[in-house]
Amino acid sequence: MTPFLLEAPIKDYIWGGTRLREEFGKESTLERLAESWELSCHPDGTSIIASGGSKGTPLTEFLSSHPEALGKNCARFDRFPVLVKLIDARNDLSVQVHPDDAYARAHENDNGKTEMWYVLDADDGAELVYGFRDTLTQEELRAAVSDNSLMEKVNRVPVKKGDVFFITPGTLHAIGKGILIAEIQQNSNVTYRVYDYGRLGADGKPRELHVEKAIEVTKLAPPEHRYGQPERINLAGGWRTPLAECRYFRTERVDAFRGTDVGSADTFTHILVIDGEAELVGGAETLPLKKGSSVFVPAGSEAFRIKGNCSMIITTIPDIKEEK
Repeated sequence: MTPFLLEAPIKDYIWGGTRLREEFGKESTLERLAESWELSCHPDGTSIIASGGSKGTPLTEFLSSHPEALGKNCARFDRFPVLVKLIDARNDLSVQVHPDDAYARAHENDNGKTEMWYVLDADDGAELVYGFRDTLTQEELRAAVSDNSLMEKVNRVPVKKGDVFFITPGTLHAIGKGILIAEIQQNSNVTYRVYDYGRLGADGKPRELHVEKAIEVTKLAPPEHRYGQPERINLAGGWRTPLAECRYFRTERVDAFRGTDVGSADTFTHILVIDGEAELVGGAETLPLKKGSSVFVPAGSEAFRIKGNCSMIITTIPDIKEEK
């Protein structure tokens, strides 16, 4: 099997902007392009194959017919394990939390959600919410939501381009306005909103909150994972920056200017080009790549090489069973 381009489902949420269209070439008739789901097999939106002999086929359908394209590292999952997004927050997202697998399976028939944010760009003064400043009790959290003092208790973090945040289930969080993010997450669409600034939805009514479920799953202590700028490692033809690794995904940024080999016998590889231009070359196949290109490389594909000057987010499935 050979690599192919993917077309992303687009989500039009009220806080979204226009940068995904203007800077990443995403096409949609929607006014706001809040999220593009660059690699998705979720029922709420699946990627469509955009090149090669299977062009026009949903990725879910292709993988159902060709499960070997996933690689052996996916065998421990009963569902496709990962979802890759681009997120343009023109305005603040709701303050929210995601459950773990056990809670999500019991209450939502979906996966829990572990996720990683890589900040692609941020306005001056931009910040996000990452957990609490101090430890609370459930009663104190419920009272803060009730009396509208929650934002006085959260941990507000100034952000800049290149920052990484690893967000485990139960961590209260929110992307702030003026932030552009690549999100690599567990394959889930379960979100419990706790606070939404009193905004109205398309129906003119306040958007739904999920306070009691959120209180059940929220970790009440400050966040356990460090955040900030990861270390960059020199390569012969560029740089490699490890971003996150857990049982669901391994993600790194690769900046290549002399060429980079991609692909594995044990896992599929997803490539999201975040800057520059290049070609994916192997055998008789050549795929042109530009900013915004999303590529699925099936497991066991012949050797392919990225040729050109570009920056990429590369996601694979590791052969591990516990989070690091």
